[in-house]
Amino acid sequence: MAHTLSAKKRIRQSEKKRLRNKAYKSKMRTLTKKFVAAVNNGELAVAEESFKTVSREILKISTKGVIHKNQAARRVSRLAKKLNSIKSA
Repeated sequence: MAHTLSAKKRIRQSEKKRLRNKAYKSKMRTLTKKFVAAVNNGELAVAEESFKTVSREILKISTKGVIHKNQAARRVSRLAKKLNSIKSA
């Protein structure tokens, strides 16, 4: 257990940050699942709207430092690839 005031404060801050990051990641995963479900069902209009939402959120999360910018770019790229595959079909 921490003894100094600064260490105790650091523990409190880390816990807040961990919970906030957990919420961001959960939101990102939920939006991604909704998008993938729309693509798998062949709903082009829903998938396009969902793609805009999920890509915006992923990039926002990366600017907050929750995920790395390259990871965000990779995720968005893979989702765009899925969207393009349904468009061409």
